Amino acid sequence: MSFHRIPLSRVPSYLHNSNNCFHLLHRPFIPVSKTPSLPTYQTACTYTDFNSQTQTQPPFSLPSLIPSPPVNNPNATHRWKPMCLYHTHGKCTKIDDPVHVERFNHDCSRDFQVSAADFERKRPQDFDFFLVFDLEGKVEILEFPVLIIDAKNMGVVDLFHRFVRPTAMSEERVNEYIYNKYGKFGVDRVWHDTALPFNEVLQQFESWLTQHNLWEKTRGGRLNRAAFVTCGNWDVKTQVPHQCSVSKLKLPPYFMEWINLKDVYQNFYNPRNEARGMRTMMSQLKIPMVGSHHLGLDDTKNIARVLLRMLADGAVLPITARRKPESPGSVNFLYKNRI
Repeated sequence: MSFHRIPLSRVPSYLHNSNNCFHLLHRPFIPVSKTPSLPTYQTACTYTDFNSQTQTQPPFSLPSLIPSPPVNNPNATHRWKPMCLYHTHGKCTKIDDPVHVERFNHDCSRDFQVSAADFERKRPQDFDFFLVFDLEGKVEILEFPVLIIDAKNMGVVDLFHRFVRPTAMSEERVNEYIYNKYGKFGVDRVWHDTALPFNEVLQQFESWLTQHNLWEKTRGGRLNRAAFVTCGNWDVKTQVPHQCSVSKLKLPPYFMEWINLKDVYQNFYNPRNEARGMRTMMSQLKIPMVGSHHLGLDDTKNIARVLLRMLADGAVLPITARRKPESPGSVNFLYKNRI
């Protein structure tokens, strides 16, 4: 089935420029008082139509496992640069362009900083790696971002990010859905340029996990020394099984358990006011939220910032929810005091 892009008549004029990649806005840890005013996606982003160009890279790439070392200087900061979204899909054709590289970020680890002081109260964890995970899309999954955090050195290992094309919706409904969801962020064009069906995204995701030695199909299909971390139960409990059903796929074994960060947060900090979402947790911890809320890649990075802060404060993150093997639709929640 082919899908047409939204007619250009519905796309703002600033998106017609095909000389630049689309880029996302992210900001590392800095005091709120020093946070510059960020331009909106609508005024900051332009696109390249990759269908009109000769591709110089494969459809997706699998970067090598290189954990990010901690930053020992707590005052060290990088000049902020927006993330190249085509690069997250392995489709950036300007990676050798010095001007492009100077303007845009191609390394997700630079958005995170860890100081030596962050290790003073840190405790051993049950897992070596956390897979921070935040889906977008209520009807079908539209965005699938996963960020690997090394539980030992608190470094960012790698990022997997794919836009997902619905399989059970008409072309007209897809266009309307994407325009309403991503048009306000200015990412509807890049979605159409890069989105893949869920079964292909899952295959690429499993190849990515395999390269990082976090999953092996021949060993039962469970994660190896890693666990998903979500902000709530909806992503793994509800939406992944729903999408697998729509896409006529069997639920992968690695989605049998997960860590709901909100439950761990509630039991560790015991805040006076319950933190029922990412924004509340960030506000209580005085972590500035960056990017656009409900843009999956931005939310995943913000959730990772909360996770890193909790690790630095001495929190231990165990599994909080586990499916029953005999009935995957039923879930055991392992915290009594939970959101």
